[in-house]
Amino acid sequence: MTTADIDIDAGTVLKAVRESVRILRENGRTTEERGWLAQENLELLDQAGVFRAAVPHRFGGLDLPLADQFALVAEIARGCGSTGWVANAWISSAWIISQYPDRAQEEIYAGNAGSLKVSGGFTPTGRATRTDDGFVLNGSWRFNTGIRGADWNILAALVERSDDVHEEVYAVVRADEMTLADDWDVSAAAGTGSCTSSVKDLFVPAHRVVDGFEVLEGQVAGRAHTEGSGREYGLTAYVMALSAAAYLGMARAGLELFLDRLPGKGIAYTHWEEQRAHPYIQFQVAAAANKISAAQALADSWTGRMQAAADAGERMSMNDRVEIRSQITYAVLLAKEAVDTLHSISGASVIQRSQPFQRVHRDIQGLALHGLMAPLGGFEAYGRVLVGLDPDTEFF
Repeated sequence: MTTADIDIDAGTVLKAVRESVRILRENGRTTEERGWLAQENLELLDQAGVFRAAVPHRFGGLDLPLADQFALVAEIARGCGSTGWVANAWISSAWIISQYPDRAQEEIYAGNAGSLKVSGGFTPTGRATRTDDGFVLNGSWRFNTGIRGADWNILAALVERSDDVHEEVYAVVRADEMTLADDWDVSAAAGTGSCTSSVKDLFVPAHRVVDGFEVLEGQVAGRAHTEGSGREYGLTAYVMALSAAAYLGMARAGLELFLDRLPGKGIAYTHWEEQRAHPYIQFQVAAAANKISAAQALADSWTGRMQAAADAGERMSMNDRVEIRSQITYAVLLAKEAVDTLHSISGASVIQRSQPFQRVHRDIQGLALHGLMAPLGGFEAYGRVLVGLDPDTEFF
């Protein structure tokens, strides 16, 4: 019997994921070396009901509130950073489908008892040409996380026009219609399989293509199930809010793994037989733990604010959304700093590939470079608002 056959809730799914953390961690090296998630990881998460998390109830999904989705992604990433990042991409992109017209939702959400895996290339590196009943799509998209195991894929593209007007669309295509390159050879998040994907002369019907601005603002027409859903968060805010969970999970893993290695571990070339007895080590461990707690406190704040607005059917103000983007990027920075701190006092033996901590350190270092999650953009936008200027970005 699977979770599709029984009535489950957020607590049941989280418990199943928590019980899988040890296996996810043990599979970390295999996942990294093959450049894609271990099959056991995928099966465990599917059985737990993870890929139903953001699918609406009417299509057999769990339709979990944001805070519950956040907790799931964080716990998965505590076991494996790559698996957490892919799960985040699949869950958040499955939610994005709810921003499409009902006809598209009915087609894409159908089947699989509410379990859906959607990947996406959100940089508009493709071109879309209008036809009478849809678009013809051409192009390539890099860093397409999760495409190797996805059911569907969302692609951003620029519409070809005779004038100079910039028009961006988001098209949804079947994942098996994509051509995948074998080019994912990286030092961090290696297991995410985020290879380059491409299409050539692919027809996409009109109901699976939406205007970029409209989907970012939640204004796509032909959606009958928005009022009172409590899930209208705004695309950028939601994707960023959920992505941050992966960083927090990795930071928690780093702290656990560091503490697990401490008993009986001395400090080389000193008289300290117990590293944990040194005041400096105690100070740094406390500093790292508090940064993780501070990141979680920020997450509790923004998930609460976003959920309250969604439950009330209200759109958050521009200032609030810009502030939340800044908080998200700061939480990511805190999580990364916590792992950096622990890495700096781990000793040379931590660089061995047999030590899971080195993978956590590399994964969070690499993922912290993500353009949307890096503090530069988030801080700049919020700083501009604080000093009385417009944020100068639509990504909030």
